[in-house]
Amino acid sequence: MRTIAIVFVAACGLGFAGAPEGKAVFEAKCQPCHGASGEGKAAIAKMFKVEMHPLGSKEVQSKTDAEFKKIITMGNGKMKPVSGVSGKQMDDLIAYVRTLKQ
Repeated sequence: MRTIAIVFVAACGLGFAGAPEGKAVFEAKCQPCHGASGEGKAAIAKMFKVEMHPLGSKEVQSKTDAEFKKIITMGNGKMKPVSGVSGKQMDDLIAYVRTLKQ
């Protein structure tokens, strides 16, 4: 029973384990359009004639990790795919975006 508890606690702690590394990826790849806090930049949204939901909003946070990965690798609407992001970086990026939950 003790081993199960230790494994459970360790697994729960890994939920946001890559968030600090993901912040660096976010700043390099996402911040120019999504803003420093993931709020979305109004000028970018206006230029592309799109509604940009804050990354911490329920609409965005309700997406699964698989949906995030698809959006990052394939793009979404007028958002182009994000290039140069490894599998680990993508996991870290998603962990960071999860910390933006409002």
